[in-house]
Amino acid sequence: MDASIGSNELAAFLHEIKHQRRLSPHTLAAYEHDLRALLDYCGRENLGSLAELDVHHVRAFAAESHRRGLSPRSVARRLSAVRSFLRSEVAAGRLRANAAVHVQAPKPSRRLPATLDADQVARLLAISGDEDLTVRDRAILELFYSSGLRLAELIGLDVEDLDLADRTVRVTGKGSKTRIVPVGRYAVEAVREWLKVRAGLAAAGERAMFLSKNGRRLAPRTVQARIDHWARRQGSPTRVHPHMLRHSFATHLLESSGNLRAVQELLGHSSLSTTQVYTHVDFQHLADVYDKAHPRARKNRG
Repeated sequence: MDASIGSNELAAFLHEIKHQRRLSPHTLAAYEHDLRALLDYCGRENLGSLAELDVHHVRAFAAESHRRGLSPRSVARRLSAVRSFLRSEVAAGRLRANAAVHVQAPKPSRRLPATLDADQVARLLAISGDEDLTVRDRAILELFYSSGLRLAELIGLDVEDLDLADRTVRVTGKGSKTRIVPVGRYAVEAVREWLKVRAGLAAAGERAMFLSKNGRRLAPRTVQARIDHWARRQGSPTRVHPHMLRHSFATHLLESSGNLRAVQELLGHSSLSTTQVYTHVDFQHLADVYDKAHPRARKNRG
């Protein structure tokens, strides 16, 4: 592409938006920087004019920008500038179509919560003591990590939701969606010990699995505070919260199994796409993945 042609078109566009949109010098400079990058790309692709620029070129230009270190947000800004530039060219009759109109920037990566490694989890779960609340907290921590439960899911558990003989727990997740999740043998043992204590604490008619010292269902803040208490007491290098244990569960299981679909099914993700992907994954397969991969699972369900 003739650099002088591109420069003239760009100069006309910048003059137009400077006076019509009253953009700040900083924004105008950003437009110029991004659009000069486009013209440089067209030159490297040996395009004869902007009329030869098609959607594939624009998509490749966006991908190249990302590979060279631009963040998804910066690529989106760059594509916005390109769309505006080409729209102006279409309006002026120099282009028949805007090749950038349907090109999307790469999605920004989701920031994942911090995790504990397997050794850090083991230290956290190595709680000693036979006081009632200690026994309860040990069962809570084990079940969080064993089965990847959300805080609301754990608090919402009733005694009948756990089948200790089958080593499973019935969980009601987001959208009142129910799933069955395996429970590792360490968690089974801890829950059995808690049930012995629970019998003497439960208020009349209380069905909740985990109780406060007053015999009623635990509040979310109580669980969060108790986990933070034990993390500090066990020498954790960072603050620990329920979702960190859930994410550690998922990370360790995925690292060991490589089976993303099974892990997401165990987590009970509720998005439509996730639900569709895992529709045909049956529970036995999930149980097999769990047993083979989770650090605190029973290796032989026998």
